[in-house]
Amino acid sequence: MLHLDDERIATGTKRDVLKAAQRVVLRDGVASLTLEAVAREAGRSKGGLLYHFPTKEALIQSMIADLIARFDVEVERRMVLDPEPGPGRWLRAFLDATVEESGTDYALTGGIFAAIANDLALLEPIRAAYRRWQERAVTDGVDPVVATIVRIAADGLWLGDMFAFAPLTGPQRAEIITRLRLLTSA
Repeated sequence: MLHLDDERIATGTKRDVLKAAQRVVLRDGVASLTLEAVAREAGRSKGGLLYHFPTKEALIQSMIADLIARFDVEVERRMVLDPEPGPGRWLRAFLDATVEESGTDYALTGGIFAAIANDLALLEPIRAAYRRWQERAVTDGVDPVVATIVRIAADGLWLGDMFAFAPLTGPQRAEIITRLRLLTSA
């Protein structure tokens, strides 16, 4: 079982700087993401920041790597806690991590916003993660088409919440998630 102290997740000063960068992006917009602004937000010198992140691109890459690592750890944690071992276990964990985390931690998405605004090539690690997640979904013992529908629906809920694209709330949201979870049972 993995823990949040997993070596893939930034800790200490790096974590503080990544959180500061996420705050800058979410509060001030991606155009405001500069090494100076992040150093100021983190309460660090620019030299101290440059030790960990020599360029803005390196900072954005680390923001995205941390997003992927935190999400992977959360999915793995939820898999271990799933009372229904067997087919659909990974897919349920993915669904739950996506829809439950989406409403509480948009700060993790700052790296995605920064990559979109700065250099789309910086999105390649998240694209690779999505290819890996799709492969896990379709090999989880559930009909591959159904598994893909569940993954795409989870992503749609996440995007709807993140951008306030008619986000679903209350009983309707709960019923949709319940039905998606039912689809994960082989």
